[in-house]
Amino acid sequence: TNEAGCDSVATLNLTILEPTTSSTDVTVCDSYEWNGETYSTSGLYTFETTNEAGCDSTATLDLTINTFDATEFTVAECVSYEWDGEVYTVSGDYEKSYVNQAGCDSIATMHLTILQPTTSSTDVAACVSYEWNGMVYTESDVYTFNATNEAGCDSVATLNLTILEPTTSSTD
Repeated sequence: TNEAGCDSVATLNLTILEPTTSSTDVTVCDSYEWNGETYSTSGLYTFETTNEAGCDSTATLDLTINTFDATEFTVAECVSYEWDGEVYTVSGDYEKSYVNQAGCDSIATMHLTILQPTTSSTDVAACVSYEWNGMVYTESDVYTFNATNEAGCDSVATLNLTILEPTTSSTD
């Protein structure tokens, strides 16, 4: 009733405004920018603000950061080394970029030492026979001996051997 005692009707046009929530799952490499912040660690992050209706709005970010891989290894090989389809013949440090299992760019560094084989050649003239590397030779020829040098590489020694025959004489 109103002040005069008569029926009175009041009408309420009610609009209920709702808060909003959102959730986003993101997987990236290294870092991710979200709402003006840069994140470099996996985790659950929230951002509080006001929606268009003027109510609370909460956004949730479920972030997975996959990381960059940096690997190093050392190799010592004789003459050459093949890595990922390339042949290397010079000692040095070499890098290759690749995508790791997590889908992120990564770098592998190889520290390479190229070891060299050795060769030698010796000219010898001997009477009747000559002993070389445990063998006795009685004929002139070129002989080779294969071994491994201190670096673990092939070593080839060559012997150019001339066998001289003794002479005899008899005088009456």
